[in-house]
Amino acid sequence: MPDPDQPRTTLQQGDFVRLLMRNEPVLRAYARSLLPDWQGVDEVIQDASVTLWEKFDQLRDEAGFLPWAKVVIRFKCLSLIDRLRRDRHVFSEGVLELLIEEAEAFDQAERERSLRALRSCLESFSQAHQELLLAPYFGEGRVMTLADQAGKSPNALYKLLGRLREKLAACIETRLAQMPL
Repeated sequence: MPDPDQPRTTLQQGDFVRLLMRNEPVLRAYARSLLPDWQGVDEVIQDASVTLWEKFDQLRDEAGFLPWAKVVIRFKCLSLIDRLRRDRHVFSEGVLELLIEEAEAFDQAERERSLRALRSCLESFSQAHQELLLAPYFGEGRVMTLADQAGKSPNALYKLLGRLREKLAACIETRLAQMPL
């Protein structure tokens, strides 16, 4: 839970759209684990998006977006389920709670599994290539700085970065296929 005395990071409207787009597949999967059909998922995602937008100023930092959004999704799912109570295909609250716990545990286990694969694959790259792969995440202009240091054009480095990302993605996919679930 964020520290209320900690200064809030200023998040902009563009941050909301970027965070929502980046996390939408995870949020859809989470909603689907709680709802009986995709129509309900679409309704919940749309309704939750409005709520998230309206309350976006309450978010302290980007790292808190996904857990915060999952809470909103969960309440929207429960609200929809209450409206659909007359349908006998809706899960009881006890079953729903078990599904929520299982979905959250699976999400965490899958993230840890993916992180292990990422770390393992990153270690297979040279130090220079690791630095280039991570450069975009260390602030604006980092790739440009690396290009200057290497005496290469930024365009050449971005092309190399694209090839390295493809190799990294292929490596991660291979490692995940080899890892037990």
